[in-house]
Amino acid sequence: APGGGTDRRMTGAASVFPRSGSGLPRRWLDAAWAVTPGLALSLGVVAVAQVGAGLERAWFGGAWMENVVLAILMGVAVRAFWTPGARLARGVAFSAKLPLEIAIVLLGASVGAGSIAKAGPLLLLGIVGVVIVALAASYALSRALGLSHRVATLIACGNAICGNSAIAAIAPVVGADRHEACAAIGFTAVLGVVVVLALPALGHALGLSGLAYGAVAGLTVYAVPQVLAATAPAGALATQVGAMVKLTRVMMLGPVIAVIGLSNPAVARPPLTRLVPWFVVGFAAVALLRAAGGVPNLALMPIAALGNALMLIAMAALGLSTDVRAAIRAGGKLALAAILSIVLLGLLAVGLVFLLGLR
Repeated sequence: APGGGTDRRMTGAASVFPRSGSGLPRRWLDAAWAVTPGLALSLGVVAVAQVGAGLERAWFGGAWMENVVLAILMGVAVRAFWTPGARLARGVAFSAKLPLEIAIVLLGASVGAGSIAKAGPLLLLGIVGVVIVALAASYALSRALGLSHRVATLIACGNAICGNSAIAAIAPVVGADRHEACAAIGFTAVLGVVVVLALPALGHALGLSGLAYGAVAGLTVYAVPQVLAATAPAGALATQVGAMVKLTRVMMLGPVIAVIGLSNPAVARPPLTRLVPWFVVGFAAVALLRAAGGVPNLALMPIAALGNALMLIAMAALGLSTDVRAAIRAGGKLALAAILSIVLLGLLAVGLVFLLGLR
């Protein structure tokens, strides 16, 4: 072009939108490269868990522990002896987040109208009641043990709503410092894994049906991926109901933060996306689409397979993110408060199931 005008314009565009030889923006490739090592580590843990599940079936004729539980345990075992460096940590965090969120949205396709009808409106009201009672009781227990208002609030919200996510969202609202938040998160992360391992035995001992067990797991277990791991041995209905119940608890995070924020307006409040996560909306939308007949039956099996694969990646990354040593550093009072709170929550959950006749 005369005077090089076209060349200058093209050079300017290239500087704003740098592209690689494949035509993709370079920042996308850089981001993908940054998470690749940690993602590869998570996939390696998944592979070991799959081999372990295969050995279980070969030796015992069945799965004593589901592959999702094995993926968590393998990750926890690796983290107990070795902490991934900064180059791996970003990919592990990515693996624990986005694959799980997509898996939860896809799980909505497996929730048929029958599952929703079996749960019933009384269960919805019961979930709200259990969360309110658990919040008040856990806070009172923590204060009675001598914990500060801030730490007691973190434990109560983490226990009653959604574990680490609730603690992270509530911390700035109550003015908790990093040490307080990290202590609460560290212990509840480990305690959540213990609950996942113990809950199937409790369900079997009580003779709970898939519906009842799913409701108990959804009401008791801290994090969404842990609910999926805890309900996997009990079948599809337990997983579907557990996910619905758990996501209902997650939806209560927004109102709880709003109430706490009104009592302390001087501190910052998290954005709306923290109060209502996109995957909760996505799960509900896909579930409604399935109920309306918008998801073909032929698509259900591939969707379920993809969701299970993504869930395994997230479980492995969750295990790699769980530091058992952090639980030891949390302190006796905090540990006792968290343990008593989860026991109380479990009693409330089982009591609600029996009260509603879901057994």
